[in-house]
Amino acid sequence: MVEELVGAAVGVGVAGLAYVTAAARVVKQYERGVVFRLGRLRGNVRQPGFQLIVPAVDRLRKVNMQIVTMPVPAQEGITRDNVTVRVDAVVYFKVVDPAAAIINVEDYRFAVSQMAQTSLRSIIGKSDLDDLLSNREKLNQGLELMIDSPAVGWGVQIDRVEIKDVSLPDTMKRSMARQAEADRERRARVINADAELQASKKLAEAAHQMADAPSALQLRLLQTVMAVAAEKNSTLVLPIPVELLRFLERGAQHPDYQPVERSLEATQPGGEQSVEQ
Repeated sequence: MVEELVGAAVGVGVAGLAYVTAAARVVKQYERGVVFRLGRLRGNVRQPGFQLIVPAVDRLRKVNMQIVTMPVPAQEGITRDNVTVRVDAVVYFKVVDPAAAIINVEDYRFAVSQMAQTSLRSIIGKSDLDDLLSNREKLNQGLELMIDSPAVGWGVQIDRVEIKDVSLPDTMKRSMARQAEADRERRARVINADAELQASKKLAEAAHQMADAPSALQLRLLQTVMAVAAEKNSTLVLPIPVELLRFLERGAQHPDYQPVERSLEATQPGGEQSVEQ
C-alpha cells in the first residue's frame, strides 16, 4: 500500500514537473509577452519575468521593445528642380503597443521599411537639390511625420529619421564645383577691391598729413634710405632731394611769380644798351 502511494506521489510529481516545464515561459527585461488562447488575445500583456501558460492551449509571442535601427535602401528619384539623385536614410523606431504590433499588422518591421522607402521617394520629389544638401533637418522632420502617421495604428512609434547620404551624378558634381570656384573668385575680387579702396583712403590721409608737416616727408625719405641700406647693397641710389620738390611746389602755388632775367640786347646804332626786366 505504501509503495503504491509512493508510486502515485512520484507519478504526480513527475506529471506536475512536466506540466510546469511545458507551461513555464521566461520573458526578458526588454520584451513583452502576448498570450493567445485558442487564437484569441488573452488578458493583459505579460511583463518581464517568469510566466505560466496553459500548455497546448495558450501560445505566447514575445515582442522586442528595444529601439530598432533600420537602414532604408538608397532610393533614386528626380527632385523638383529636375536633378536625378540617390538618397538613403536610417529609421529609428520602437514598439509601444505589443498587442497592436502583433494583431494589426502581419510584420511590423517589413511594413515600416516599405513605408520609409515610399516616404523617402515622396520627399525627394517634393524637395529641391539645395534643400537635400543643406536643409536636411527640416526634411528629416517631414519624413518622420510621413512614416509615423500610419505606424501609430501598428503600435509602433518612430523615434527618429535621418538622411544619410545624397549621391549626385558626376556632371552635376563638376557643375557645382565650377559654381563654387566662380563664387570664391568673385568674393576674392571684391575683397581685393575693398582693400584697394581702404589703402587709397589711408594714403590720401597720409598725403594730407605730410602736406601739413613737410618735415614728415623728409623723415619718410630717411626711413626709406635706411630700409634700402639694410639689405647689404653696395650701391645706394638717392632719389630727388626733397628741397627741390618743395621749390617746384612753391613755384606751382604762385603762377604769377616770374624770376628776374637780365639780358643784354644787341648794341643799338646809338651805342646804348637797354636792360629789360
